[in-house]
Amino acid sequence: METRFTMDRTVVLVTGGVRGVGAGISRTFLRAGATVVTCARRPADGPVEADGRVAEFIACDIRDPEQVQGMVDRIVERHGRLDVLVNNAGGAPYALAAEASPKYHSKIVELNLLAPLLVSQVANAVMQNQDSGGAIVNISSVSGSRPSPGTAAYGAAKAGVDHLGRSLAVEWAPKVRVNSIVVGMVRTEQAHLHYGGESGLAAVAETIPLGRMACPEDVGNCAMFLASPLAAYVSGSTLTVHGGGERPAFLSAADPDPAGAAANINEERT
Repeated sequence: METRFTMDRTVVLVTGGVRGVGAGISRTFLRAGATVVTCARRPADGPVEADGRVAEFIACDIRDPEQVQGMVDRIVERHGRLDVLVNNAGGAPYALAAEASPKYHSKIVELNLLAPLLVSQVANAVMQNQDSGGAIVNISSVSGSRPSPGTAAYGAAKAGVDHLGRSLAVEWAPKVRVNSIVVGMVRTEQAHLHYGGESGLAAVAETIPLGRMACPEDVGNCAMFLASPLAAYVSGSTLTVHGGGERPAFLSAADPDPAGAAANINEERT
């Protein structure tokens, strides 16, 4: 999609910005002219780049307060500011709630809820002292608003992220805007681990009204909108990006009688 505005002189931090959805977000901001800094516990196999521009990388465990503070200090020292934070890092392996350990559940909530809060706190401290303030975009999930069997702790954490965004939007206004993107199914380089091979991916795509899974740049375009001046009056909101949602299961299970349905409609009209 062609970018209709630029984000030159904008410094953006994308957590988990070297793989999957995060890499797509990073590439979108790069194409718009932003200076993009990514972080993860380990670098990707290759640099994240787009249109000849390359994202910077800082190794950081976003669960560690000292590492997070050091990362943000380094960004400000190098670039003089931090305009946008995209809290993308997160995830969870499949584990049934009854079988997973308390430590496992704690780690999932720490990574997907407490870590974004920590990074947001440190970024906000910088943004509040900038004339132009800043914007924070939390990457959430449809798992936070529908049942998530096998990833229950993850879904609960994402529900918390949505509420967190609404609360921080009030506390940190007017200098800092905070919004969430509620993401549906995305086709990344690891999508086959969740949905199977090409046949599985195609079958999943058929359940989505728009007929396909999202690509990482679909999420990136929405993140860039929420971070941009075009969304200057948008804060405390959730933008749902799921291709129209999921086809209700009852539509596939139902076996209506067309003649009876038509008769019933005619009876109601009379």
